[in-house]
Amino acid sequence: MSKNNKFDKNKIKYFAYYAIAVALIVYMLNDYVTNIKSDHIKYSEFVKYLNENRIEEVQLTRDKIIIHPKINKGEKKKVMYTESIYDPNLVKKLDDSKVKYGGVPQENSAIKSFIVNWVIPIIIFMFIGRMLFGKLDKKMGSGVMSFGKNTAKIYAENETGITFEDVAGQDEAKESLVEIVDFLHKPERYTEIGAKLPKGALLVGPPGTGKTLLAKAVAGEAKVPFFSLSGSSFVEMFVGMGAARVRDLFEQAQEKAPCIIFIDEIDAIGKSRDNAMSSNDEREQTLNQLLAEMDGFDSSKGVVILAATNRPEILDKALLRPGRFDRRVIVDRPDLKGREDILKVHSKGVKISKEVDMSSIAKSTPGAVGSDLANIINEAALRAVKNGRQEVIQEDLEEAVEVIIAGKEKKDRILSPQEKRQVAFHEVGHALVAALLPNTDPVHKITIVPRTMGALGYTMQLPTEDKYLINKEEMLDKITVMLGGRSAEEVKFNSISTGAANDIERATQTARSMVTVYGMTDRFDMMALESVQNRYLDGRPVQNCSAETAAIIDDEALNIIKECHEKAKRMLKENEELLNKITEKLLEKETLMGDEFMAIIKGEDETELNKTEIDEKEEVLVKNNNENEMKDEILDKKAVDELVMDTKETSDKSPIEE
Repeated sequence: MSKNNKFDKNKIKYFAYYAIAVALIVYMLNDYVTNIKSDHIKYSEFVKYLNENRIEEVQLTRDKIIIHPKINKGEKKKVMYTESIYDPNLVKKLDDSKVKYGGVPQENSAIKSFIVNWVIPIIIFMFIGRMLFGKLDKKMGSGVMSFGKNTAKIYAENETGITFEDVAGQDEAKESLVEIVDFLHKPERYTEIGAKLPKGALLVGPPGTGKTLLAKAVAGEAKVPFFSLSGSSFVEMFVGMGAARVRDLFEQAQEKAPCIIFIDEIDAIGKSRDNAMSSNDEREQTLNQLLAEMDGFDSSKGVVILAATNRPEILDKALLRPGRFDRRVIVDRPDLKGREDILKVHSKGVKISKEVDMSSIAKSTPGAVGSDLANIINEAALRAVKNGRQEVIQEDLEEAVEVIIAGKEKKDRILSPQEKRQVAFHEVGHALVAALLPNTDPVHKITIVPRTMGALGYTMQLPTEDKYLINKEEMLDKITVMLGGRSAEEVKFNSISTGAANDIERATQTARSMVTVYGMTDRFDMMALESVQNRYLDGRPVQNCSAETAAIIDDEALNIIKECHEKAKRMLKENEELLNKITEKLLEKETLMGDEFMAIIKGEDETELNKTEIDEKEEVLVKNNNENEMKDEILDKKAVDELVMDTKETSDKSPIEE
């Protein structure tokens, strides 16, 4: 039996049930309405009324006698009836009592009466029922009348409109999926030697990296139907609906094979079943049905399941085993080249000036994902329209990056001269410490223009290349740069403000990571004291140590912070004249670019700074392609991403906050 025939029979069955219910309701209403028009009395009472001359008029029918009693002035008219009993003297009694009598006129035909009493009420009830069930359908997903039907959005062949050319920055992920596309195109090449199509592939990565886009690209390249739905759409109000929808989904998929099923956010139904605290019978029943269906269908028919999640660690182990999801495809944050390619893809439909340098924008967005870069292009286009230009220029893109990072310029926030001066020294403190240290990224921009995200100013540093290894010295230098703003306030004003709150938070977290995650202290050597949960969602670390050890960790982190703080103050005191000069220039212009900043330093290098250090920093800024020496501390990739993101701006945030 085909799926359509089954659904048609279900509709007929529901319609029949409803029609019977409506007919019964109409019958009872007709009977009730007829009865409430008159009061029923016994025949003996009727005779008594007749003898007492209390009846005005009588209407005789085959089965009953309708009685109109006499009423006094001011009383409501009343109608009674009684059963018709054979009484040959009835007419004589009526004549003797001078009561009017007669039959009931047949004003309506039987057909008209049937239509009025039955057909019209049934039509009204059916119309009301259809409206009610239609609203239920919208409120309850697929609704009562379509219980258990899946809610997948089905794209026909080529309907996704997306191919691998539309996906940039994920070359490794695309390579992992090419075989699936080739199998769907030419299955005989694989079946001839006994190879089987992978039943499923799990796309894993942070939000915004393009997991859904990749799945649509696979369907677009393979030119097969594409079923797309969210994991949360399986489980709704009714118990058992999730399992029924899973069965219905796989039945439809096998009818349209070869095809692709894509389940986004599969962790909504695929959570591990070993946690009694968060157990859910309906979700577990849905998961069990999904596991059974993935085991049951024949992969040679060409049904492929793709799923996406950013929480792979919470998925049930039975769901991840080979035979269900045979492949795990990592869709990670793009590297420098990947970001440049993504920017070019998203700028295809936007009028971009030929002078725009996408590589510089890619360098200024380390750690950004595809959705971030798409947003930057759109913000730049909006800014170009706002300024009356016909195309996007480099300035629009650079401003869009800053809007995403720190917000729009807060033009109505007027700082007092003292506050403005304190903000300027704070930001120059960051920048100058970064210039003096050998293991930091070049300064790209210093500004004291307030931003809507709370920053009263910020210092932006841009790495010359993506980094995958960071050594201990580099981490210490990063902490020193973070503390440079507060140190400048202490050196110049001999007082401190609230502006360093975010700097302190990030410096503390980096110092703790050195102690607990990277084994960079002599006290704990290479002991892992913290682990990260929900890695792709930037989850917080969880301590794996006793309370006593946690106290020692605090002491070790404090020692690192103190050491870096003292180092920053010492460097700024030794170069206080240069600190003053750069700050005065910043107060004059409000924004200094990296080349202007380095020009001021270069003019002072013979008297104020160690010439070797400055030459090294200048060389990095000009060439932007020096190769880093091999780092001696291998870091977790996510942690590196966080540190690289931190250095985008040393408000990154090193803003002075209100």
